[in-house]
Amino acid sequence: MDTILQGSPRPLQISIVGATLAAIIASLVTSPNLNGACGALLALLMIAIAVIDSRRYIIPNELVAAAAVLGLLRAGLIGPDAGLSAMLWAACSGAATAIPFLLLMILYRQWRKRDGLGLGDVKLAAVAGIWLGLITIFAVIELATLSALAAYFIAGLMRRRPMRVTAFLPFGLFLAPAIWIGWLAETLLG
Repeated sequence: MDTILQGSPRPLQISIVGATLAAIIASLVTSPNLNGACGALLALLMIAIAVIDSRRYIIPNELVAAAAVLGLLRAGLIGPDAGLSAMLWAACSGAATAIPFLLLMILYRQWRKRDGLGLGDVKLAAVAGIWLGLITIFAVIELATLSALAAYFIAGLMRRRPMRVTAFLPFGLFLAPAIWIGWLAETLLG
């Protein structure tokens, strides 16, 4: 975590570490078993992805792959339907969630002649599909999108800069934590 936080202002570093610890504790308190341990690891991965994407506009493949493998293992080990079929279902759900993002990425690139979504965002959507149920996936994508738009507008107002349709926005910064929040909500309600 030190290399991720290196160069950040001290209050931001403390906030990120505090949020990480709070997410780990919330995961383990909500589900004091293997599912909670998986949720705690998911929290670590999603916070790392959010921090890296906010600073470098990139979502590391290694972290996305770790979250995907962890989600598949969780599907195979936890729950009443655990097993190979649950792992296959989770993989199919991940693909079904990623495909619309991939199509949006391709169509936007053809229409605007520039990138809108990156391939990392598409892969992160697959992680959401692996970890979450269908209704939660929609809620998570909506939460991430609305949070990203709100953050962009508030930052623009605070800096007194005009809004630009060509501005870069690290969507993983918002989607990654929303995935963990979706897992937490499902665990609390499930």
